[in-house]
Amino acid sequence: MAQVEKRGGLLRKSSASKKPLKEKVVLMYDEIFMTEDPSKCSPRFWEELFLMKVNLEYLEGKLESLDGEELMKIKDNINCLFQHCIQALGEEHPIRVVNALQNLMESLDSLLCAEGSESLKSLCLKLLLCLVTVTDNISQNTILEYVMINSIFEAILQILSHPPSRREHGYDAVVLLALLVNYRKYESVNPYIVKLSIVDDEATLNGMGLVIAQALSEYNRQYKDKEEEHQSGFFSALTNMVGSMFIADAHEKISVQTNEAILLALYEAVHLNRNFITVLAQSHPEMGLVTTPVSPAPTTPVTPLGTTPPSSDVISSVELPLDADVQTSNLLITFLKYSSIVMQDTKDEHRLHSGKLCLIILTCIAEDQYANAFLHDDNMNFRVNLHRMPMRHRKKAADKNLPCRPLVCAVLDLMVEFIVTHMMKEFPMDLYIRCIQVVHKLLCYQKKCRVRLHYTWRELWSALINLLKFLMSNETVLLAKHNIFTLALMIVNLFNMFITYGDTFLPTPSSYDELYYEIIRMHQSFDNLYSMVLRLSTNAGQWKEAASKVTHALVNIRAIINHFNPKIESYAAVNHISQLSEEQVLEVVRANYDTLTLKLQDGLDQYERYSEQHKEAAFFKELVRSISTNVRRNLAFHTLSQEVLLKEFSTIS
Repeated sequence: MAQVEKRGGLLRKSSASKKPLKEKVVLMYDEIFMTEDPSKCSPRFWEELFLMKVNLEYLEGKLESLDGEELMKIKDNINCLFQHCIQALGEEHPIRVVNALQNLMESLDSLLCAEGSESLKSLCLKLLLCLVTVTDNISQNTILEYVMINSIFEAILQILSHPPSRREHGYDAVVLLALLVNYRKYESVNPYIVKLSIVDDEATLNGMGLVIAQALSEYNRQYKDKEEEHQSGFFSALTNMVGSMFIADAHEKISVQTNEAILLALYEAVHLNRNFITVLAQSHPEMGLVTTPVSPAPTTPVTPLGTTPPSSDVISSVELPLDADVQTSNLLITFLKYSSIVMQDTKDEHRLHSGKLCLIILTCIAEDQYANAFLHDDNMNFRVNLHRMPMRHRKKAADKNLPCRPLVCAVLDLMVEFIVTHMMKEFPMDLYIRCIQVVHKLLCYQKKCRVRLHYTWRELWSALINLLKFLMSNETVLLAKHNIFTLALMIVNLFNMFITYGDTFLPTPSSYDELYYEIIRMHQSFDNLYSMVLRLSTNAGQWKEAASKVTHALVNIRAIINHFNPKIESYAAVNHISQLSEEQVLEVVRANYDTLTLKLQDGLDQYERYSEQHKEAAFFKELVRSISTNVRRNLAFHTLSQEVLLKEFSTIS
């Protein structure tokens, strides 16, 4: 019996005298790639097509062989293929659904990679985003099983690595990738996670970084414009007349929704790919915004600031400067400015989650050895203008007075700013813990590598002590909701880190003296903390163990207070001085270091590394659900039916 060999859609008998035959599905594909409507002569053409077993190899070959001109000639048939694939997905016949999905995904993948109509690529990406976000919980979207097996990862990377495609479609591509990475990420091996973690192509990583930076920078620019508009308007004039009583309300009005989708993309890149860390630090010269004329876009409902991709005038033929306020900038600076905006107001759940994601990203950065190397590099100095929350007791710092410093100073400034501005009844305990952890991890690197950072450490020490005072003064209210001793222990251990290892990373001996001066000056706060934790640790209550840990951690701080205070009082009495100056106190401190005995505390420079799966899975599941809903709501499909949208694209020449 003659053997039948299947190759490239051909059915070829072993006899050389016979002409090779093509499968029926291949013949039908050939009809689609002609200029005539295939259903004109065969009204049931599309119904029959989806009952045929898909020949992916042949379909892919036909799509890849098309150039831009050829594609435009058969655009009507390609649009019909898309339209009927979408319609078939809604049918009950499983064979038709599977075959339609295979045809659709292969067409999308090939068109994304092809050199041709940018409009078709845009449609492909929006269709993919529509398919991915069809359910709020993307892990329950069974369509994505096919996308996992037949990966479009390479097509996404091709868009990001190619500047013209990136400018047109980069935002959608990055958001799509972020969503695909989160499909059943804790339940099975997600190929997109594996592939993203090993990407090392410089052009691709830089392209992804540019897309993220542009979206964040556009958000920063819009926020700044709104802020300036607010300050120059009626409300500002009223505030100047009446006083600062309206500051809180004014700030509330310019609070805007964060772009969580692009923030998630940044997180996945930083968390999964070590090579992406280099993208954070790449400096770019300052450039002016270039606005290019754009054709009118279809009318879409107004969405909150930051939830939609940057407009066409931002992603223009010239790449956007990453920070318009400084001569040079990079993705990290843009992200820090963005974080300083979204972390200002955490009163509602949405903003709380945004601030949490920013701190998680900073946690990943603070743990990375290479990231720390450029954060602390004295040769990489930048002027970073962080946004500061309006407060009655302080004036806004002038931008021109900002010094150029290593980037780690801006990270510490952001952490100090958060500590100072969020002591409130609805206390964001989780964010405070993450904030202190970021500071601790940076100190661990400085101690390990003996980096002597020239930073105004007093601002950090003062902020930490004020935070302790807040915890004590609101003990009853906070203990009803939180274990405040976890945070108190972390703060005390930060001081222990400075006491034990400060001589290895503080910039000068006088900085170490100033640390002791601050502890002695604020001794009443530490005494009150000790009294509180001692009281709770000696009672048989639920906080006994947690309070005991703080009691033991305070041993060196109390030793410093008990050692120096009597000597300071004696010095004042001998010299008949009622109130010593700072320099006089420091003189006493320097003269009595030798007789001070401190206890060596273990583990101060150790920390538990960040782990998403074990501790953050619930947070990311809810976050991705929110992003999926938001992306679906903001897609163009919510104003145009599938047929209308395809018809609109078919008229593009």
